[in-house]
Amino acid sequence: MTLGAIILAGGAASRMGADKALLPWRGRRAIDRVAELARAAGARVLVSVGPGDYGLARVIDDPPLGGPVGAVLAGVAALREAACARGLILAVDAPTIRLEDLQPLLSFAGPGAAFEGQPLPMVLDLAVVPAEAAAGWPMARLADLAGVRRLSAPAHASARLRGANTPAEREALLAGLADWESAQKGGGA
Repeated sequence: MTLGAIILAGGAASRMGADKALLPWRGRRAIDRVAELARAAGARVLVSVGPGDYGLARVIDDPPLGGPVGAVLAGVAALREAACARGLILAVDAPTIRLEDLQPLLSFAGPGAAFEGQPLPMVLDLAVVPAEAAAGWPMARLADLAGVRRLSAPAHASARLRGANTPAEREALLAGLADWESAQKGGGA
C-alpha cells in the first residue's frame, strides 16, 4: 500500500503565540522535522493542510480552521488523488516524535491505529474514512467510525506524542531533543 502523509498545520496557535510550523527546533523548522519523519516512515506523498505555505504540497481545508477532522478530510482527498491507500496523520506541533515511536502504528495491519489517549499520530487506510465524516467532528468520532484501534503508547513517548501547544511545553521538548541528539552524536541510544 502506498503511504502518504498528512501534516496538520492549520491551527490558530493561540496558546503558542506564533505559527507552530515555523518555530525553530534546534536549527530546523517544525514543519521540516515532521516532513523528514514522514519520509523516514516511508511516505511517498506529503501534504500540509492549512493556510501556510511551507514549501510542501499544500491543501487548504474547507472551512479554514474547521478543526482537525476537516483538515484530515482535506488531506485524505489529496492523498487519494495521488493514489495513496494509507495515510500517516501527523501534527506540526509534535516535531520531536521519533520513527521508533511510530513503529507500532506503521506496522499495525488493521484499518488504522492511534495511541490510547492521543488523537494523533494516526495511521489510517484511506478507504475506511467514513463518507459522512465532516469538519467539526471530534477526532475520536472519526477514529471510532473508521475502526481505528487504540494501541499502548511506547514507554517514555507521551510528551513527544502530545507535542507542544504552549511555550513551556516547547521548552521541555527542546531540552529532551537536545539530550537525545547529543546522545545520537555520541553513539548512545
